[in-house]
Amino acid sequence: MGNGIAHVCARAGYRVLLCDVAQGAIDRGMRAIETNLGREVAKGKLSAEEASAALARIAPVPTIALDETTQLEECGLVIEAAPELFALKAELFRELDRMLPPASILASNTSSISITKLAAVTGLPGRVIGMHFFNPVPVMPLVEVVRGLETNEETFAAVEELARRLGKTPVAVQDAAGFVSNRVLMPLINEAIFAVMEGVATAEAVDQVFVLGMAHPMGPLRLADFIGLDVCLDIMRVLVEGLGDPKYRPCPLLVRMVDAGWLGKKSGRGFYRYDGGKA
Repeated sequence: MGNGIAHVCARAGYRVLLCDVAQGAIDRGMRAIETNLGREVAKGKLSAEEASAALARIAPVPTIALDETTQLEECGLVIEAAPELFALKAELFRELDRMLPPASILASNTSSISITKLAAVTGLPGRVIGMHFFNPVPVMPLVEVVRGLETNEETFAAVEELARRLGKTPVAVQDAAGFVSNRVLMPLINEAIFAVMEGVATAEAVDQVFVLGMAHPMGPLRLADFIGLDVCLDIMRVLVEGLGDPKYRPCPLLVRMVDAGWLGKKSGRGFYRYDGGKA
């Protein structure tokens, strides 16, 4: 998600710092951006010169070096795209709150965690907002713009306008567990997993029902593999904790698969096995 967000920001003309805790992750991100820009050139969406210029706007910086650079002081907006774990995101927000100028906006790409709760660990909660992109970021047009309890109007208006400049459609939602997208999608995926666990149908059959009968571009279990089963589990746990309703409890099969390291496409095995990226 991080490299996709960097891609669309640079493509729109913004200078970008691409940060991660590991140099290897930064290198993979830069390679992915270069590859995806190349695809856009091949499809005639960008010229080769525009793609090269976009790539040149991205400066890779290891997170450990942020304290040693003055570049962060020039950032009007930081978008955090760390894994869906509150403690990790909260620690990042504390550090960024310390390093950023007061006028900078601090956004989270979280797909389910409370923006209000994240904002509360900072000294300026009015500048904190949710900016939930969808994967793959260069292709998907939606951004959920999530207001925390104290998000101020200036922050909301600036992020809504930025989303439009990135070629996205911003949709305003209030701060509630899972927002709109994952409050609806994740229980669907979870129930599909229950259907497999209970022997109602195979994973392939469940997916066929949704593709052939409901015109979904892919079935819920193939989509879960694409999202990452660990991410799905994290979101279900946020939903059950945040909404307090046992109907959101994660399916035991989902828990077991994550425990086994079957995380979907990224690990090579989930509800499907993957060879060279193909199921």
